[in-house]
Amino acid sequence: MKKTAITKMIIALICGTLFGFGLSMSQMINPDKVQGFLDIFGDWDPTLAWVMGGALLVSVPGFSLLLTKEERAQIKQGDIDTKLITGSALFGIGWGLSGYCPGPAISVSPLIITELMWFLVPLVIGMIVARLMVGKN
Repeated sequence: MKKTAITKMIIALICGTLFGFGLSMSQMINPDKVQGFLDIFGDWDPTLAWVMGGALLVSVPGFSLLLTKEERAQIKQGDIDTKLITGSALFGIGWGLSGYCPGPAISVSPLIITELMWFLVPLVIGMIVARLMVGKN
């Protein structure tokens, strides 16, 4: 294995660990907390808005610093089509019903929580079906 590949793996491990730690600290892995945030007409819990705001405070300047002018110019808005709307709707419905977002769900999957498996199994099946429908490997 090359030195750069090992370095990339170590950086990925560090980033993934920080991501998982951040999800735990922000309670994004707690479905009740997430559903409380999504219940805007009921007992709304706005605390996850601070998490999202904090992520933007880090990511926006980070991308500005890391991307070159040419790379920023290549980023373009995509077309809004039926695949985007369908995927967004399925994502939102799954998140709202289960309280799990795919990232936090995968990060807590080693805990083997029974109710989480009811989310992860359809998530993986949906990913496989979507890949087959799009035709990409």
